[in-house]
Amino acid sequence: MKNTISTETQQDALSIAKATQKPGQTKEQTKLIAQGIEKGIAEYKKRQKAKARERDKLRKQLRVRNQQASAADEMDDGEDFSLPQTQFTPVAWAAIALLLLSWLGFGAYIFL
Repeated sequence: MKNTISTETQQDALSIAKATQKPGQTKEQTKLIAQGIEKGIAEYKKRQKAKARERDKLRKQLRVRNQQASAADEMDDGEDFSLPQTQFTPVAWAAIALLLLSWLGFGAYIFL
């Protein structure tokens, strides 16, 4: 296994191990403690990188969804070529009836 722990992390771990060193503790014991601290730091960094990748994936998914939603909104904002929905009220029906009667009367006047 390749040693992926940086020298900065190793130095930090060694300084922490020396700071918590107990009286009568050997250098070898301090070194082992420092190695344990290094592994802990490495594991922490690995988890943080995994969380950051997951956050980036979620941000990307949200960005794609927002782009798709805005594209759909742009399509909806275009001209509407469908026929308008009309409702005939009683007044409209009366106007149509009067128009038909006037045409019939005009036709009767001309052809009779």
